[in-house]
Amino acid sequence: SLPAKLINGGIAGLIGVTCVFPIDLAKTRLQNQQNGQRMYTSLSDCLIKTIRSEGYFGMYRGAAVNLTLVTPEKAIKLAANDFFRHHLSKDGKKLTLMREMLAGCGAGTCQVIVTTPMEMLKIQLQDAGRIAAQKKLMAAQAQLSSSSAAGAAEPAVETRTTATQITRELLRSKGIAGLYKGLGATLLRDVPFSIVYFPLFANLNKLGQKDPNVKAPFYVSFLSGCVAGSTAAVAVNPCDVIKTRLQSLQRGVNEDTYSGILDCTKKIWQKEGPTAFFKGAYCRALVIAPLFGIAQVVYFIGIAEFLLDMLPKHRA
Repeated sequence: SLPAKLINGGIAGLIGVTCVFPIDLAKTRLQNQQNGQRMYTSLSDCLIKTIRSEGYFGMYRGAAVNLTLVTPEKAIKLAANDFFRHHLSKDGKKLTLMREMLAGCGAGTCQVIVTTPMEMLKIQLQDAGRIAAQKKLMAAQAQLSSSSAAGAAEPAVETRTTATQITRELLRSKGIAGLYKGLGATLLRDVPFSIVYFPLFANLNKLGQKDPNVKAPFYVSFLSGCVAGSTAAVAVNPCDVIKTRLQSLQRGVNEDTYSGILDCTKKIWQKEGPTAFFKGAYCRALVIAPLFGIAQVVYFIGIAEFLLDMLPKHRA
């Protein structure tokens, strides 16, 4: 049932995000830093520096936004894919690969309703620590190079903002369109991701089914979700880099600004080279693999069905 699908998707999203959010934060910071202004050299370096400068909970900046919106986002994605697969199947016959990809395309298109504002707010909060650290470093370097300590600038102090403050400011200055900045880039990432992910997962999961009418074991669903998720994540990483850059409202010192997808693509290619499009790819694979593995296990086990079945009994 639809309520069960929505509950399963929500539970899966909450569990997955809680487990992998620090890696997602590192991914955002690695993707946003530009050549000549690098603060971090790797995933581990980013996490270590984040803990030192912002504390343990600094790794979870922006997590509240994700935890709040990941439930409808995952619910829409998984339920929409099932909906399109059901309506594209002919008399219950096996879907062709093209129809599976079409169902994934529909799911990816539907989810951006929630994904775009969620990613928009999350990126601002995740990247704020990197920008503040960069400003402090620049101020410290300026102080060292200054001939007079009295005339040196004081280190910048980070002013922490919340998702609510950012939302209010965007709505005040740009209206609802402000929350949907980078919508085109989000579609460019999420639609191909779903086109790759859902057919790949479905076919890998079938390999573990002894009987077409019996669900595959939970570990098969988990491994299928991990493999399909990480493969799709790496495949669309260039689009994720572009989306992250376009959705960042604040820039570090001497960092480029972008007017759109083509301008962003051109500047990254010319100034940072083609390898820049795969910044944070391994982080994204590490995030997506367990996230979708957990999501598919929860979804296919059907926790919601159990809860919904128990509800009438409890009332009775």
